[in-house]
Amino acid sequence: MTSPHTEAVNGQLPHEPEKATLEGRNKVLGFWLFLGGEAVLFGTLFATFLALRNQTVEGPTANELFHLPLVGAATFILLVSSLTSVFAIQAMHKHDVKKLILWLIVTVILGLGFLSLEIYEFYEYIVHKNFGMTTSAFSSAFYTLVGFHGAHVAFGIAWISILIGQLYKKGLTVVTAPKIYVSAIYWHFIDVVWVFIFTVVYLLGKVV
Repeated sequence: MTSPHTEAVNGQLPHEPEKATLEGRNKVLGFWLFLGGEAVLFGTLFATFLALRNQTVEGPTANELFHLPLVGAATFILLVSSLTSVFAIQAMHKHDVKKLILWLIVTVILGLGFLSLEIYEFYEYIVHKNFGMTTSAFSSAFYTLVGFHGAHVAFGIAWISILIGQLYKKGLTVVTAPKIYVSAIYWHFIDVVWVFIFTVVYLLGKVV
């Protein structure tokens, strides 16, 4: 009997190895249910932000605060990382482990780039514009929503990095494939959430 790693090397895995076993299919289904709960949680944070976005007291307003070129660059980086995660799944379906690892590494690097820009943004707000977590109701809602998303990005980076290590150690198998697939779904989810943040928080803040 060949091991799952040997099967991956010999190209004997099915086209969609993440769905080759009942356990794998259950992981994918269960993760979609988990993301449903995450969507409700983010929806609550968006609603709170919209309710408090004009409660600035003596602090800076969104129009005074936000620098769209910086946020636009971060948005572009995160959207490109979503594309590279698609390339990773395509490589997985072709059983090309080297390209799979390569695209996952690129996704992690882009995620780190996005996170670095977000940290820099927060640093500028806190140090140079006196816009802290407790400055106003608006600042509290802003840091909670955007920071919560940033924490999700950091978790995704750590998760994908661990999966890269597993690929080096175990190869592409019917066990590792579902983990890679659901991590890609997760990454697309946080990208979609960021598109809403960019629109509702930043763009709306500059025009309204």
